[in-house]
Amino acid sequence: MSDSNKTDFTNPSTFILLGIPGLEAAHVWISIPFCAIYIIAVLGNFTILFIVKMEPSLHVPMYYFLCMLAIIDLGLSTSTLPKMLSIFWFNSREINFSACLTQMYFIHCVSVMDSGILVAMALDRYVAICDPLRHSTILTNPVVAKIGLAVVLRGALLILPYPFLARQWPYCRTNIIPHTYCEHMAVVQLACTDIRISSYYGLFVIFLLTGLDVFSIAVSYTQILRAIFSLPTKDARLKTFGTCGSHLCVILASYIPGLFSFLTHRFGHKVPLHFHILMANMYLLVPPMLNPIIYGVRTKQIRDRLLRFFAHKGT
Repeated sequence: MSDSNKTDFTNPSTFILLGIPGLEAAHVWISIPFCAIYIIAVLGNFTILFIVKMEPSLHVPMYYFLCMLAIIDLGLSTSTLPKMLSIFWFNSREINFSACLTQMYFIHCVSVMDSGILVAMALDRYVAICDPLRHSTILTNPVVAKIGLAVVLRGALLILPYPFLARQWPYCRTNIIPHTYCEHMAVVQLACTDIRISSYYGLFVIFLLTGLDVFSIAVSYTQILRAIFSLPTKDARLKTFGTCGSHLCVILASYIPGLFSFLTHRFGHKVPLHFHILMANMYLLVPPMLNPIIYGVRTKQIRDRLLRFFAHKGT
């Protein structure tokens, strides 16, 4: 590491993103699946938005929440992939200090929103199955809009301390970030001061939000399963459970990579750094790709509308 990277500065003008340390020679090859994931995510989520907009029968809370999830997924993948690909393809590693903090804020903010929408979708399934006669009166359009606004405000306000705290720390060690994007702890760990406030607040947000969201989803599905198993016939139970299948798959696709990334980052001290970075990328990139595929494959209304669209184009 050169001396220029160790000079004293309290506010670096730029940070240097290394990409995936130890796999620099394979950056071009790694970029191929990453680029494919991004293209699939963009096309898939825009397709979901288009189909829901064009199909009046899908103008119901479940699909409104799905559209919110699609917009969030587009924001999540777009906040990381373009800069990541510029590192892999053009070795464009510099990122402005303010731009780095903005990316940090947006990534974590949108991740919190993503979790909140999954809770809202679990609430929708709970009302639809456990109190179907009142579904349309409980989850009205204004209520859905208020839930969406609450999800956005929760993410925006809770993550706001991240960049404000990071900006006030003095940075006098190095401006090199061994990552593909400006992840919160990867940035603040470069500060040459006590960063326990940032660290503890980050853990507080992760455990509080993830704990509350997972608990809420678990409670909703416990009640849903009780209602399903009380149905008189096996066919009725399977049909009702099938309406939750897509949402359950999306929950698993969202939380499992995140949990795995968190555990390897916090406790996998013997795990190679490049594996940490790859897991952190998978956590952000894979769910936005999988979510529209899961709903497209498992949801009959979306599948039928898409087939009708292509059949119409073919005539």
